[in-house]
Amino acid sequence: MATVKGMYQNWFLDYASYVILERAVPAIEDGLKPVQRRILHAMKEMDDGRFNKVANVIGQTMQYHPHGDASIGDAMVNLGQKDLLIETQGNWGDVRTGDGAAAPRYIEARLSKFALDVVFNPDTTEWQLSYDGRKREPTTLPVKFPLLLAQGVEGIAVGLSTKIMPHNFRELCKASIDVLRGRDVQLFPDFATGGLCDVSNYNSGLRGAKIRLRATIEKFDKTLLIIRDIPYGTTTTALMESIVKASEANKIKIKKVVDNTAAKVEIQVQLPAGVSPDLTIDALYAFTDCEISISPNTCVIIGDKPRFVAVEDVLRQSTGATVRLLERELEIRQAELWEKWHNASLEKIFIENRIYRKIEECETWAEILETIDKGLKKFVRIAGERERADDQRILLRRPIAEEDLTRLTEIRIKRISKFDGFKADEYIQKLEAELAEVADHLANLTRYAIHYFDGLLKKYGAGRERKTQLRTFDVVTAQKVAIANQKLYVNRVDGFVGFGLKKDEFVCDCSDLDDIIAIKRDGTFTVTKIAEKTFVGRDVLHVGVYNKNDDRLVYNMVYLDGASGISFAKRFLVSGITRDKAYDLTKGTKGTKTLYLTANPNSESEIVSIQLSDKAPARVKQFDFDFAELGIKGKGSMGNIVTKQPIKKITRNSLGDSTLGGREIFFDSVVGRLTTSAHGRYLGTFDTDNHVLVVFKDGSYELKTADPANHFDVPNIVLLRKHAPEVTLSAVYVDGETKIYYVKRFKIETSTLDKRFLFISEAKGSKLVAVSANPEPVVEVKMQRDKKADKETEKIGLHEFIDVKGWKAMGNKLNYFKIHALALLTDEGPEPQRREVARKRLPAAPPKAGEPGESAPRERSEAGGPVEVTAEEVAQARELLKRPKAQLGLF
Repeated sequence: MATVKGMYQNWFLDYASYVILERAVPAIEDGLKPVQRRILHAMKEMDDGRFNKVANVIGQTMQYHPHGDASIGDAMVNLGQKDLLIETQGNWGDVRTGDGAAAPRYIEARLSKFALDVVFNPDTTEWQLSYDGRKREPTTLPVKFPLLLAQGVEGIAVGLSTKIMPHNFRELCKASIDVLRGRDVQLFPDFATGGLCDVSNYNSGLRGAKIRLRATIEKFDKTLLIIRDIPYGTTTTALMESIVKASEANKIKIKKVVDNTAAKVEIQVQLPAGVSPDLTIDALYAFTDCEISISPNTCVIIGDKPRFVAVEDVLRQSTGATVRLLERELEIRQAELWEKWHNASLEKIFIENRIYRKIEECETWAEILETIDKGLKKFVRIAGERERADDQRILLRRPIAEEDLTRLTEIRIKRISKFDGFKADEYIQKLEAELAEVADHLANLTRYAIHYFDGLLKKYGAGRERKTQLRTFDVVTAQKVAIANQKLYVNRVDGFVGFGLKKDEFVCDCSDLDDIIAIKRDGTFTVTKIAEKTFVGRDVLHVGVYNKNDDRLVYNMVYLDGASGISFAKRFLVSGITRDKAYDLTKGTKGTKTLYLTANPNSESEIVSIQLSDKAPARVKQFDFDFAELGIKGKGSMGNIVTKQPIKKITRNSLGDSTLGGREIFFDSVVGRLTTSAHGRYLGTFDTDNHVLVVFKDGSYELKTADPANHFDVPNIVLLRKHAPEVTLSAVYVDGETKIYYVKRFKIETSTLDKRFLFISEAKGSKLVAVSANPEPVVEVKMQRDKKADKETEKIGLHEFIDVKGWKAMGNKLNYFKIHALALLTDEGPEPQRREVARKRLPAAPPKAGEPGESAPRERSEAGGPVEVTAEEVAQARELLKRPKAQLGLF
């Protein structure tokens, strides 16, 4: 036992330390693991500008690395696929598809120009002996760039792991410059696979951080989705397998998945007829690898110890280390220049003053050196010596050494005979100029380092733009997007619900992820997870799918209190529940029973007819009751008294309007979704019969429901607003066949939803130039009346140019000889007070170029200058002014 304990305390801890420091975790100095460092060092030793077989590089590296060739080969392929330090040739695999690299004997590599410039410098490298003591290898490489953040790294050690995300090359260079200028920086990951990334919880890559990655999914048409990018860390093969697996589990409905990936990723997801592509996109994010999450963990070796730090701190330390390395290189260069200047000055004195003639009569080597030394001292003085008033001697920075004298004796006669004093002076002046430049760099080291990073950006930054788009994702709830793959049944008498009761009463379609609410006649209810067969209690009155986030589903209820015999009516929402817990909607007395219950998905009120019992003493035995008179309260409310007389029957007379009113809808262009959470551009209040009008860049429009499940392709939209039949659209387009500009004004006459209608010419090449829902739109036209005339600008009111016609009409020609440009102008903004309300309640800024809204860009003055808004937004602001100030969020 004592032996085992000792082994654990010593051997295991030694092994753990070795794995952490020598295998899994990178050093902060160069951002490399030991095997990566040894590969690069071996490649530098072999470097002759030509490609080398990877097998040869592996063999060279094995002189330094104590492990086998397989680990070296895998590490080298990983480095090569990052496309930064190693230039590759041959089949190195594909991180997108998961295909492996060819055998090491078939592929080749050499160091990239970036690596040669940034990674190596033997003069500033600290060295150590290799594992067997035969070779010398670098402790860390003198990397003058935040390489760790550019490449990213992942490693698992004993009781420790690291997971650092790769970042964008150009952004790292700019961030290092900002650090040198004393500015705050913030870094976000960038992946070679592209895709979308939500960094809301990135938290600088510290422990506990989390990022969400999504594939880019394009809705090609109603039956085809195309995946253009995949999340980092997955492959096209794994992604397709996850889609097939979700389909087999009936979580999504697809017809076929086809992988057409070549130079670019392209996975086609074919849908069966009748399946919503929007809902399928959400389901792909919810149930497949189209969305994954990664938990970064920035752990690096600092001072021979693992440390958890933020990526911004890694950048600051790397930038500081780069500055110190640049300073050391400048000091080395300065010393080299001074040595060259010293030697050139002594040689010039030695030859011009013919000191070499004085050694002809010397008989011994010592006498020769002494003669040269005496001859030189007449013309030079050493730094620190006392200076005479008339001293014209050359000032040397160090004393004349024996090596200097020996070097002078080695000058050949031919060189002495061809010595040119003018060229010697020119060379010395050149050295002095370079010395002055180096001294300036040392005196202004920060400026020099900024110039260095700027040079890296210009030299190597081309083609390294950000590939991953930063977005804010909406949370896709699995229950909302799960397809209805089950059918819900109920046995009301025995009190069972589930999808296995196929002989009993059918309720509705549902998914196997749904929760079910069951309300019994005694006024109690429970919410439970759907199963094949679940007992919820006898005498079930209502069964349905429960959505805890639904604040529009209102229950209208009349119940008889068993103790008092009084009938109460109530309207309530069901929220804040615990699954499988029994709740009571009544006063809970014995003999209580429910007389009337309805579930209304959009808070509709009802008018019911109440018929009293024949034994009731009341003279009027039938009357109407309007639920609209009741307020909507919680599930635990007692309700209002309907009657104290016994009730025989309750029947519905009519279904009323939604008492909660229309929902206020906003459009969030970041996620391309409608939302009710008051962020994004305000569209208006929507009732069940209101729709969204979308106008696309291709000259078509579409009416869609105000359903938050709808996706909107933001880059291809030029106008998105609440549809109002009385609003006139004004458009300018170019006919593709004649190249003539046309103007048309029309109202939306169609009512079909989710169908595009082309309102410009069908000729190939036709293009929509501008579109507006403004009642008095103005365009600015730059045109040329004839070939010899100058260009001129004219403003045209489209409402004066043409009358309103049908949506299929061609429109009127803009009869100018040649139009060079056309831009849509907006109206003046409202008065300051209403403009402020518009800022509070409407969007924080008008739609930017390329964002759905008006076609022309609109600018908002930061200093409170004129703000241009549409007439519709002015009307909305006026309507908002009528509301209490507290509702507007002003107080």
